[in-house]
Amino acid sequence: MPSMREGIMVILSSPSGAGKTTLVKLLSERKDFITSISHTTRAPRSNEIDGKDYHFVNNENFEKMINKKEFLEYAKVFKNFYGTTKSKVFEELNKGNNVIFDIDWQGTNQIISQKLENRLLTFFILPPSREELFKRLSNRDMKDKLIAEERMKQFDKDILHWKDYDYVIINNDLEVCYKQISEYIDCEISNKKSSYSLDSIKKHIKKLTS
Repeated sequence: MPSMREGIMVILSSPSGAGKTTLVKLLSERKDFITSISHTTRAPRSNEIDGKDYHFVNNENFEKMINKKEFLEYAKVFKNFYGTTKSKVFEELNKGNNVIFDIDWQGTNQIISQKLENRLLTFFILPPSREELFKRLSNRDMKDKLIAEERMKQFDKDILHWKDYDYVIINNDLEVCYKQISEYIDCEISNKKSSYSLDSIKKHIKKLTS
């Protein structure tokens, strides 16, 4: 059994462009969460810094890490690998720090399946509409504009995994979305009832998939 001092794990997942990375940064800054920095084989975007946004590695090094069983979870997304190393995560949890993850549904399922002793909360972030999602994807750098339509097709597959998560949140307004996630985390930690409504989420998903 984990001690009372051990931290909790919070996962944020979303279809590409729904805003999970920005929300992870807000939660890290305002709630003093430790962000788990993933390793990836994809090239950095123009505004990304190695060691801060991701640990950027080549395919050969990533495969070596897989063979050494260094990953808590890893997955292939849009032809690139992403993975979370075990050592840093458990080091922070054992210190009593809460750790937040920016990972997709594949990685989330891997962590859930391990049934770790540390408390785990999972959130799936959705866009307010398909139109807004496409707009967000198109507003990224030029390379992403060329593959926005491909990611919209992937959205139809990714959204099917919403049922695997504890909470599903609509990111229509960033600040409102952050406050909702923060409220639900606080309620879970203090064992209080939250205002979460599954019925409204089901209606929104129906709108996104119809």
